Amino acid sequence: MTVNENRTDGDFIGKVAIVTGAASLIGVETVGQLLRAGAIVVACDTEANSHHLTNLGDEGQLIVLAGNVAEDEFITHVVDVAQQHGGVELLVAAAASFADPGVDASWEDWRYILDVNVISVARLISGCVPHMKVRGGGAIVIVSSISGHRSQPGRLLYPTTKAALLGLSRNSAQWLAADKIRVNAVLPGFTWSRNIERRYGSRERADTYAAEFQYWGRMADPDEIADAIMFLLSDRASFITGAELNVDGGYLGAGPEANGQALEKVPVIWSP
Repeated sequence: MTVNENRTDGDFIGKVAIVTGAASLIGVETVGQLLRAGAIVVACDTEANSHHLTNLGDEGQLIVLAGNVAEDEFITHVVDVAQQHGGVELLVAAAASFADPGVDASWEDWRYILDVNVISVARLISGCVPHMKVRGGGAIVIVSSISGHRSQPGRLLYPTTKAALLGLSRNSAQWLAADKIRVNAVLPGFTWSRNIERRYGSRERADTYAAEFQYWGRMADPDEIADAIMFLLSDRASFITGAELNVDGGYLGAGPEANGQALEKVPVIWSP
């Protein structure tokens, strides 16, 4: 994982950003880049994960809030704290639950993952919009996934919620355009993360898996996703809203033959 230490983008100096899912590797990279670019960041994650955010920034520039985004009271608290630090102009919604019991999921399973992955984002947008209006506009980036566009073995709840986020992003972008609030989605492909490390054990094994689907032949690094988020938050993306930015090493561009595995297994015996 590399870190861009030289970013000096003036778009972010003094602006207040909320980042949920901030203790994930993508979240940590995004928070770090925002802080180095001069933003004030309200970084949110669970009590169990918030320790990953320590030592990222100076007190006053980084405010760490531990709680559950599935609880409306916590969402309200997050927005209130951001407002107390000067306003809300930027929102990165990256909180996610990866729990997926599939077709055996209970009502409680569905409600929880929808609350964390989708409804919390909608509630955050609703909470931030009045403050963004006062500031003359804002930028929202929703972290969805390639899973929002593709079926994948062993998954049902997670990709359903990621698809829902794409609808939320598109429709919010239209709804909020008159208020000069841009809403876009980033769709990471397979990206190195703590969840991926638990599943595959090592970066080498994870890259070997990702090479089956991603043209670059590896997992994405978290900072590569953060770079895309930063771009969409910045004034450089001033005419981009309602968009989906794939950061997937070609995953969604691949046809059914993927990277040629089928041809390797069943070679063509004749060609014109």
